[in-house]
Amino acid sequence: MAEGTLRCSQGHSFDVAKQGYVNLLRGAAKFSADTAEMVAARADFLAAGHFAPIAGALAALARETAPAPTGGDPGCVVDIGGGTGYHLARVMSEFPGSEGILLDISKFAARRAARAHPRISAVVADAWDELPFADGAASVVLNVFAPRNPAELRRMLRPGGVLLVVTPRPDHLRELVEALGLLRVDEQKDERLADRFSAHFTEVARERSRSTMTLDHQAVPQLVGMGPNAWHQQGERLKERVALLPEPCDVTLSVTLTAYRPLV
Repeated sequence: MAEGTLRCSQGHSFDVAKQGYVNLLRGAAKFSADTAEMVAARADFLAAGHFAPIAGALAALARETAPAPTGGDPGCVVDIGGGTGYHLARVMSEFPGSEGILLDISKFAARRAARAHPRISAVVADAWDELPFADGAASVVLNVFAPRNPAELRRMLRPGGVLLVVTPRPDHLRELVEALGLLRVDEQKDERLADRFSAHFTEVARERSRSTMTLDHQAVPQLVGMGPNAWHQQGERLKERVALLPEPCDVTLSVTLTAYRPLV
């Protein structure tokens, strides 16, 4: 990269936006990108520390499983569908000599991610498309509540690298699912994930993280508005339902963290 331009070996060039990210999106995306409002809700919610247990568990698992050369850090850490960079920034603190790259389909998320950590670069691209990374470019890949393309994730991981996937468990946000009409987590989600990845990866570690968040009536709409539920909720109806909740409201945070190695 030179003078605000990213160049590839084939002579293509891409301007780095003034907000610090580069747009590598090819054509129309398969799914809608998070809006500015969704990204703002996520940034505010995460800044309050509600998902700190997930970030901490992810960072610890990265440190335990990442390929670490003697006396050094593993190398490039990539977050696919990384949003505002909250989780990647936490993982980067474990590897002071590594560089991080975050990919997200939302330019609004990429703008924030570019400022999330001094060693993070942000890219706008579609996680369902061919990923803009060379074969074996990454040593650690993160995927937190994000789309997963196993073949592409395998291609971009170096031999001995690690893919860390975070998925919600069936009891995730259980206090809000019924009360607010939120999307439910598939009871067989972990099994389906394992089946999808079995052709490209082998599982090397799995752990569960379960804790309780204490949310007020401002944080609950932020939580709903920062993810897929935002596309299914009506503003006034959501406000009415939130008003019926106790304040503060205890909400279950429950996820599975899985570490995979690429098959040789």
